[in-house]
Amino acid sequence: MRRPYRSNLRARQAEQTRTRIIAAAAELFAADGYARTTLAKIAAAAGVSTETVQGQGAKAALMIAAVEYVSVGVAGEESVLNLDLGRQLLAAPTVGTALDIVVDEQTAAHERSARLAQALIGAAAVDSELDRYLADLTVSVTGQSRRILEVYRGRGWLRTDLPFDELVETTAALSSVDVYLRITHRDGWSVERYRGWLRRMLAETVYVAAQDD
Repeated sequence: MRRPYRSNLRARQAEQTRTRIIAAAAELFAADGYARTTLAKIAAAAGVSTETVQGQGAKAALMIAAVEYVSVGVAGEESVLNLDLGRQLLAAPTVGTALDIVVDEQTAAHERSARLAQALIGAAAVDSELDRYLADLTVSVTGQSRRILEVYRGRGWLRTDLPFDELVETTAALSSVDVYLRITHRDGWSVERYRGWLRRMLAETVYVAAQDD
């Protein structure tokens, strides 16, 4: 009979190995791009065999896992409101505080994932599985914005002169990694300038009275 503690130990070791592989894949995809990152390179960076990396799934699956690894933590969770970030947003006492949290967390997430996002966008152009994933990810991110804004609408913190769906799409578009990449990577803005711009744009187009908090 297999001893439970041995089984648990193997499970923990397997999970640690998977985390190491995914972390290595995330770094390589971000640094070298999808096409130039091979399973052998990931194996070398993670300190495991190529066969062990292959056991984690195909290259596209590793890209997906890597994106989830560096994300804000919504992977595998249907609602951001069940996460620490969501609890912070729910506890915000004023619209200004809520907006500060939204902007700070979004900016931090982009700083972590921008290079990997570029690799994913490039890979999606040539890989149908990643193209579908990117489309689903966009829908998911918009859905998380909707959940947060539904709460804030109930508190009277959103504009009422525009349709709610338009406020959701505006938030998702302004906060997207595509806009972050254009402003900071292509146009050369500093992250601080981007943060200030994003807060001002959301305050002016989505929220009410945020400037006065």
